[in-house]
Amino acid sequence: MTDLIETVVENREMVQPNHANMLDVAHGGNVMKWMDEVGAMSAIRFAGEMCVTAHVNQMNFERPIPVGDTAYITAYVYDAGTSSVKVRLVTERENLQTRERERTTESYFVYVAIDEDKQPTAVPELTVSTDEGERLRQAALDGRNGNGGH
Repeated sequence: MTDLIETVVENREMVQPNHANMLDVAHGGNVMKWMDEVGAMSAIRFAGEMCVTAHVNQMNFERPIPVGDTAYITAYVYDAGTSSVKVRLVTERENLQTRERERTTESYFVYVAIDEDKQPTAVPELTVSTDEGERLRQAALDGRNGNGGH
């Protein structure tokens, strides 16, 4: 069994000019790629197996991330099936100089754990043993079900 708190992965990507679109903000495709990578890290950490992306829920880009700011991405596993791993992902725009952050994107990805033969394989049971873990899990379930996740 793996506890939810053990699956939390946070990562930053500095938005450089080569990551930007014509408006000098992060290209949405780059943000999606970064989110997918961080989400996979969380899923692999949970499953103890390689994981591949199987599904991406709706992704709304609520505000831009300007060149020079960072994309601060947080991922954690909030549910699991037999071989599937459900991960909540939240991206925030972060100004490193002021430390100001604001949410830019939220989504829910599903990964599938695979074995050495690249076939689906079983994942452990997810446990939640802390108040913070329960708060994160509830936030994910509320957001996933359209109950004010953002």
